[in-house]
Amino acid sequence: MDKKTELLISLGAATAVNCVYCFEHYFEKAVAAGVTTEEVLQAADLAAKVKTGAGVVMKKSIDDITGRREDYNRLSGETTTRPCCC
Repeated sequence: MDKKTELLISLGAATAVNCVYCFEHYFEKAVAAGVTTEEVLQAADLAAKVKTGAGVVMKKSIDDITGRREDYNRLSGETTTRPCCC
C-alpha cells in the first residue's frame, strides 16, 4: 500500500473513532507527504458517513429488540431501503 493511501485510511479511522489527537497526528503526516486538504476532507467525510450509517443500524437494532418503530430515512436525511451509508 502506498503512503498516501495509508495516511488517508488513518485519517478516516481517526474520524470514525472520534480521536482528534490521532486525526491531528495523521493530518500533519499527510500534509508533509503531499496529501491535499481536499483529499483529507473527502476521507473524513466518507468516514463520517460510514460512522453515521453504523449508528443508524445500531439504533434500528435497539428499536427492533425493544419493539419501537422509527422512520430511519428521516434520521439519515435520505430516502433509501438500506440501513447504512451506501
